[in-house]
Order: sequence, then structure tokens, then C-alpha cells
Amino acid sequence: MELVKEIEKLKRHKKAVILAHNYQIMEVQHIADYVGDSLGLARQASKTDARIIVFCGVKFMAETAKILSPDKKVLLPVKDATCPMADMIKPEQLLALKEKYKNAMVCSYVNTNADIKALSDVCCTSANAIQVVNSLPADEVIFVPDKNLGHWVSIHTDKKIYSFEGYCYVHRRFKREHIEVARKKYPNAKILVHPECDPDVVEGADEVLSTSQMIKYVKNSNHKQYIIGTEEGLIERLKEDFPEKEFYSLGRPFMCYNMKKITLKEVYKALAEEIYEIKIPFEILEKAKKAINEMIKYG
Repeated sequence: MELVKEIEKLKRHKKAVILAHNYQIMEVQHIADYVGDSLGLARQASKTDARIIVFCGVKFMAETAKILSPDKKVLLPVKDATCPMADMIKPEQLLALKEKYKNAMVCSYVNTNADIKALSDVCCTSANAIQVVNSLPADEVIFVPDKNLGHWVSIHTDKKIYSFEGYCYVHRRFKREHIEVARKKYPNAKILVHPECDPDVVEGADEVLSTSQMIKYVKNSNHKQYIIGTEEGLIERLKEDFPEKEFYSLGRPFMCYNMKKITLKEVYKALAEEIYEIKIPFEILEKAKKAINEMIKYG
């Protein structure tokens, strides 16, 4: 409690806000001013008049906040809190794909680093990927970095999709047999999975939704039981927000270890010392911002 009080004092003194992703540990979510998905938080950051943004998530998320709020100081409490999937695609690999498929436009998942966004025509989220791709004025689309989200898009469009072979190691751990076991154990439950899961898992689910869509679905649904196929942090939040309903992980709960690196101590230290500031070269920032704004235009 003393640490929480000190963080609150620093926030007021330094005119700061704390943003926390849905996958953060609950202690961090509780001290945050806003909790949500990566793009929602970045948008929230752009609306606030705070001087400092402490982004409790992984690097690409803090970068996105900086891209949309270049005049604000954005801090990532743990320097090496990165996203393995975002790090799988390098600029030279994307440039090679662009050279190979000259007529294709590039759609990069918002779960990418700033240098990849800067080489893209448009960004997307897991919630709007299908809408964005279908809105593009091209018959061919290079989709990076997640092959599973790329596959999900490919079955909902007439466009030719060239997906990079990236993946989320957390969502890849959910298996089709987990769905079969869940159906027998909880026959009345709705199974909700993230589109980063493997295609056979997606095929067996009741709904395929982003984290923010899962929260909205549960809020508006009359069902009592839910099987959740995403990182365990969202399950904890759902249990807290909807105590009258029951939530179970698809298979055993799976954790994103990089998301769990941030604790209250790291938040305090980052805010007190204003360390691990996100800095992006101007040229990359401007090009990445254009790709994000294109996404917002399309939906």
C-alpha cells in the first residue's frame, strides 16, 4: 500500500498517467488510470494532457503510444519487456517481401515494432484486420508478422494474402484437443479464442475475438460460463469485472512472460527516475504514424 501511495504522489507531482494492458498483473492493472488493449491505450494516451505516460505493456505498445503522442515522454518500466512475435520480422525481411510481391500492399499488425510500421501501407488490430484488408485498394496483400491472424483474414477476403511466418508463442500453445475437453467438461460454456491461435483451434471455437471484443462479448451476453483462449491476464480481469459469471482457460492458463515482467517496483522506479524513455527517429515515427492513421481511416 505504501508503494501504491508513493506512485500516486509521483503521478500527481509529475503530471503522469499509467496505462496497463489487459495481460498485465492485477497489481499493475489496479494502479493504472486506463486498462485496455494496445491500440486503445495508445489512443487514450493521445487524448490525455499528461506530460508523462508510463506504459505497462511491451515495447511495441509503448512505441505506438509515442507515435500517436510524439510530444509526450513515454516510459516503458522494464527495458527488455519486448514482444517475441514483433521481433520475428526484421526490416530487411519485409523489404524482400515487397520486392517479391511488387503489386501487393503491406498490412502490418499493430503488434510490430516501429521500423516495420514505417515500411507498411497500413496497420491493423486483431479486431479490425478483416475490415482493413478488405478496404485496401489492392488485390494482393503482404500481412506481417502473425501467420495465424493472416490466415484468419485470408478466409474472410477474396484478396491474395502473403503471410509472414511469425507467431505468438502464447496463443500457439492452445490446441484443438483443449476445445474437445472443454466441450465435454463445460457443455453450456461459450468458447472464445483469439485469432492468433492456430487455425484448427479457431475453427473449433464459438467466437473468434480480440481481447477488447471478448470483454464486450461477455458484457453483452447472457451466458454464465466461458472458456477463454488467450493469455491468462485477461481471464483474471474478466473474473474481477464479471464476478457473477464463470471463466476457465482453454487448457491450462498460459502466460506471456514478457508481459509479467512489470511490477509495482518497476513502475515506481521508472516514474521516479524517468528512465527507459521510448525514442523513435523522426523519419520512422512519421512514416509509422501514417500507417496507423490509414488504419483509423479504414476502421
